[in-house]
Amino acid sequence: MFTSTARKSGWATVAVVALAALVISSVSTAQAAESKHLSKKQVKTLVATAKSPADHLQLARYYSAEADRLEVEAKEHDELAEVYRKSATSQAAAMKNPMAPNSAGHCEYFAKAVREAAKSARDLAAAHEQMAKDAGPNVK
Repeated sequence: MFTSTARKSGWATVAVVALAALVISSVSTAQAAESKHLSKKQVKTLVATAKSPADHLQLARYYSAEADRLEVEAKEHDELAEVYRKSATSQAAAMKNPMAPNSAGHCEYFAKAVREAAKSARDLAAAHEQMAKDAGPNVK
């Protein structure tokens, strides 16, 4: 039988794996949904070779769109957390396991993680906008 510590550690591992899968699938879904989005390969190439203002602005737009998408996802997790807070079944599950997939804590955790990813994407967008300004005339 699992000890309490082993259970907590197991759920932490599950949460990390689920978050990684969520991020990977989210990026793929966003890229497929918007034709103006760059492919992963294009982003990597641009990050490695960007010199012109246009290159940096293209990356800034990509990261800004990614941040927008992530903020929508975080809001969805917030809404689910609210639903789970009102559910007696979810509250009972949360008492036994605060990170149960049908608990407010689970959704709150993912909302926070996705919101942090959105902030990082906004920071990258701002950095590339600044690089575009530093690289030469402002191209929009």
